[in-house]
Amino acid sequence: MKVKAWTGSDEIARVYIAEAEGGRHVEFVESVEPPLPREEKWVLIVSTLFGCPSGCRFCDAGGSYYGKLTSGEILFQTDYMIDRRYPDRRVPAGKFKVQLARMGEPALNDAVLDVLERLPLRYDAPGLMPALSTIAPAGSEEFFERLLDIGRGIYKGRFQLQFSLHTTDAERRDWLMPPKKWDFGEIARYGERFFVEGGRKITLNFALAEGMPLEVEVLSRHFDPEKFLIKMTPVNPTCEADRSGVRSSIIEGIEPESITAPLREAGYDVLISIGELEENHIGSNCGQYIKRYLDGGAGFEAGYNYTLTEV
Repeated sequence: MKVKAWTGSDEIARVYIAEAEGGRHVEFVESVEPPLPREEKWVLIVSTLFGCPSGCRFCDAGGSYYGKLTSGEILFQTDYMIDRRYPDRRVPAGKFKVQLARMGEPALNDAVLDVLERLPLRYDAPGLMPALSTIAPAGSEEFFERLLDIGRGIYKGRFQLQFSLHTTDAERRDWLMPPKKWDFGEIARYGERFFVEGGRKITLNFALAEGMPLEVEVLSRHFDPEKFLIKMTPVNPTCEADRSGVRSSIIEGIEPESITAPLREAGYDVLISIGELEENHIGSNCGQYIKRYLDGGAGFEAGYNYTLTEV
């Protein structure tokens, strides 16, 4: 695998595009969280699939799928970003997050589990905390059983497991994320098993879009506030979200108190996660820079409009 281009800035985020065997492309990201320095918090976001078969209505990684990355190809991404900054592979960041969440549903690739087993042995990184975001596709039960052993055994609860829910309306959730997937009961039962006392709570992620309800009564029937937290993010500007008419209901600097207040009253921790707006233009928050790179075309007004630099 070879890095072909990059975009962004060291002050916020960089997106890298790499080419693998057969001309397949993948992208990965490193970012910081101003004003925190890289030595306090550093986030790597790596891909697990070449594209994605899921076809979610707000994600530009879907629509084309060219197979799974090997464990070596996934580790190439972390190696590249770490070696660039820390050639001795000693990562000083107090919070060093490796997110398996850039391109592809990670539960569709067992190589992800091999990578999770190898990360603590590959780098001297006391602050390491993996993060895995999933829609919990049906048929991936064996993947999740092995993930359970890794999360509870190797990482002992220092692991961010995130389930993408996005709405409590089952029909609208199926429209947003068409693949067959676990229902709330299945997610709740697994999360209860994954949770480690004193460790991180299981994250229920809602990229809140207009017309997509989040009802506390539905959540309370399934998810224990002592073991699950609610994370809300904007729907980032992507080509697919624009085509599908999926528009964010979260505005920068304005907390949706009509939604968050009942959740907090029900005992849930609620995290409103809004990244640097400049990341939308870089394309590091979400999206897919590869198509622009391959086509040599332009981005669009809300995002992907940083210049790509050939390597």
